[in-house]
Amino acid sequence: MGNALSLIRLALTEFLDNLHTFQTLQARIQRSPGLPLPNPSRSFWSYPPSPIATHVSQLPTHADFVVIGSGITGTSVVRRLLDSSRADGHDVQVLMLEARDACSGATGRNGGHISPPLYHDYTSLKRDHGQPVAQKMMKLRLAHLEELRSVAEQEGILAESQWREVESVDVFYNSDMFEKAKTKVQTYKADLPFDAEHHEVYEAKEAIEKYRLASDTLGCISSSAGAIHPYQFVTGILAKLLSQYPGRFSLCTNTPCTSISPPTPSNPYYTLSTPRGIITTPHIIHATNGWASTLLEKFRGKIIPFRGNMSAQRPGQSIPLPDSNPTSHRSFIFYTRPIGYDYLTQLPTGEHELMLGGGFAQDGDEGYEAMGNTDDTTYSKRIGAHLSGVLPRYFGEDNWGKEGVPLEGGEGEWAGGRVKALWSGILGISADLIPWVGRLPRVVSGRSEPPLSSVVKSEKEEGGERVHVGAAPGEWIAAGYSGEGMVHAWLSGKALTEMMLGREVEGRLGEWFPDIMRVTERGGRKRRRRIYWMRWTTISVCV
Repeated sequence: MGNALSLIRLALTEFLDNLHTFQTLQARIQRSPGLPLPNPSRSFWSYPPSPIATHVSQLPTHADFVVIGSGITGTSVVRRLLDSSRADGHDVQVLMLEARDACSGATGRNGGHISPPLYHDYTSLKRDHGQPVAQKMMKLRLAHLEELRSVAEQEGILAESQWREVESVDVFYNSDMFEKAKTKVQTYKADLPFDAEHHEVYEAKEAIEKYRLASDTLGCISSSAGAIHPYQFVTGILAKLLSQYPGRFSLCTNTPCTSISPPTPSNPYYTLSTPRGIITTPHIIHATNGWASTLLEKFRGKIIPFRGNMSAQRPGQSIPLPDSNPTSHRSFIFYTRPIGYDYLTQLPTGEHELMLGGGFAQDGDEGYEAMGNTDDTTYSKRIGAHLSGVLPRYFGEDNWGKEGVPLEGGEGEWAGGRVKALWSGILGISADLIPWVGRLPRVVSGRSEPPLSSVVKSEKEEGGERVHVGAAPGEWIAAGYSGEGMVHAWLSGKALTEMMLGREVEGRLGEWFPDIMRVTERGGRKRRRRIYWMRWTTISVCV
């Protein structure tokens, strides 16, 4: 009887603990993320800082488009707006507001991967949306590899952006997960033959030998992917735009947007408040991802902030270094359990640092501590400990060899051991794991839109009259990339700009942009129960 009562008490205690965790999490994801905190943890990517890191243009009193956020999405939007408007003969004024230094959010704090999840969630997307839609999503993700290379080349920053093609290797230590993955690969290759040749399956012995992995590796799946220096890519483009469009593009760093007011009878524009002053505009673009719901309350619980953790580490002395041969460049994703994964890429220069992130499941309560957490001034100590020690386990002690030592005359600002730096960044997790892109209806923004008369008119005339530039005024968003921003954000920004400029037909959005990513006029998407894969984590939601 005593044992039975003890078991009941234990069960009740566990239930109450779980209930408390759930209630705490629910309250956290429903509150405002607030503004990005000052003095974030130091990201390895952002040193040395870009010359435009703290750039502050003179704050205009009015702009035709105001972009909030200076990461990869905002940069994509600004570049497309300015280049397309110039090509069409329109003179538009674009302002970018950033709460901290340029590119100090998730883009400048991520893993540097251009590694699209393909077979991982193709089956689920196909089941829920049909084969054509699932294939369009795969093609959009794949397109980012060439798109980012092309943009870097056009802007003359290919070398400094460190864009490179890599072999991406998914490594498995769980037999059930590996078998399910192989089944997914078969389906993917059957339905998408154009990409089939890029996926190869290696069983344990061959995988261990080919990739110099630890002896407990059960198998690998390889595919083509890419990697990039995200901070130098974004800040390099922003610097070019400031130089190319000195009278049309303003960048104000350390200038957060603290509130947005709707038009009034005396003022036909949105009014944005900042510590430096106010700005009026007919168009607002929300490119703040994990912080989107600070200014868009209805997105609380739809786009959820999530703190991710990253590290930069010196490789062991027996780890092969990448060289001029493209086949020597690799990225890895390590799957040790159904929840979470670790991801790794290696820099092509310097000390050839290993950029390792992940550790989601090590963050207490199966990672719930990261949900709704917007404090990137520090990192999770539990995840930091995991990331700091796990690499020799993944590759095997013999393959890792002696610890790497700092280069003579190298940077003295980083730690001298294996781990040079640890930091965190705030992702934006979409409740259904699909990004949100498009015009925000009034039911979501909570604000009425400016009248069409508030939009700038073109210098060109049609039928003897100057015409309005772009679509009707409003608020717009591209956010909620769920940790896969490098294979969604740039083209989402491009698609959003085509919508704002009224160029959906000219931009052929119907051919390449998936409609399931669009925000509907009712402020959501088709309401149904969805279960998607974020790599290997299932989340069930209603949207």
